[in-house]
Amino acid sequence: MGLDMYLNARKFIGWKEMDPIKKKVQKAIEDCGVIDINYVQGEAMYWRKANAIHNWFVQNVQSGNDDCGIYDVDKEKLGELSELIDQAIATKDTELLPTASGFFFGNTDYDEYYWEVLKNTSERLKELLGEDYKGWNFQYQSSW
Repeated sequence: MGLDMYLNARKFIGWKEMDPIKKKVQKAIEDCGVIDINYVQGEAMYWRKANAIHNWFVQNVQSGNDDCGIYDVDKEKLGELSELIDQAIATKDTELLPTASGFFFGNTDYDEYYWEVLKNTSERLKELLGEDYKGWNFQYQSSW
């Protein structure tokens, strides 16, 4: 039990974009009664008990509602988070991304784990904001 957090990436695909392997997958799915594959979706990031990151999403994406719902996150918001994390790391200012307590949310100390989560998140966000993810949409969801 605890705070699990997911950033999922989703992209619309058309037949023209599908390579032969994807077409084979489509054929297998059609054999099961599914008509067409329209989207590919996968987990872009996963965090466990990263309550400062979760708190940012709750305040900046979820309008303060911590309800384990699924929320669309545009790339601009992810860019804001990336810049904020980089600023926090550079200045060691914990007030920029404060921790938050909650039901099995984990430690609220500003310890090595806190800084490691920020570093890893920054690195991955830079990848997600790059050209390889052009046309992808993102959604955040937590579970606790």
